[in-house]
Order: sequence, then structure tokens, then C-alpha cells
Amino acid sequence: MSAITLDLPDDLVERLRAAADRLPRILELGLRELDASSQSGFSSTSNVLEFLAGLPSPEEILAFRPSPLLRDRVSALLEKNRTTGLAADEEEEWQRYQYLEHLVRIAKAKAALKLQAP
Repeated sequence: MSAITLDLPDDLVERLRAAADRLPRILELGLRELDASSQSGFSSTSNVLEFLAGLPSPEEILAFRPSPLLRDRVSALLEKNRTTGLAADEEEEWQRYQYLEHLVRIAKAKAALKLQAP
């Protein structure tokens, strides 16, 4: 195991001291989020999943539409796939979007059924 010395603001130091026993996990999760946020498409995917995780009403689910940023990215991937083909990382991104669309379709179908129920 290695030691690291950091210069941090006092308020952050106090918060970290209170969570000292969980500090390795906090750093690990923070680094994962930082790494993931730099991946193309992650923030758009995250926004959709956070919306669904917020347990929206059936009406909110049915009204949900992807962000313009997400729509533009999906369109760009579709166009590139038609013209030159996708690189491996773009193919993985495309697969994520397809799975995300599947989850949203399931949520919308269940929301519609809830609204139809007596």
C-alpha cells in the first residue's frame, strides 16, 4: 500500500475525516465516475437512467424524450454506420444506446398499462 499527501480545503478535510474508514471506496467510486464521464455518450446515458431511477409517474415516463444531445449523437452514429462503419468503441456506444432504448420502451409500455388499469 502507498501513501499520498494532498493539500485540500479545510472543509473537505473535515468531511473526509468523518468518512476515513470509507475513503478508499470513496476515491475508487469517484475515479470510476470521472473515467466514465469522459467516455463518449456516458452523460446522456446517465441522464436517462437517473430519470428512470427517480421513479417518475406514468405520465412523466410517457412524455419522456431523449435530449437533443443524445438524439444528435445517435443520428451521427447511424450516419457513420451507413457511410463508413463504426469503430469498435463506437459500436460499444451504439450497443449501450440500443439497450437504453430497450429499457425506456419497457418503462413506457408499463406506464401505459398502469394508466389503462381501472
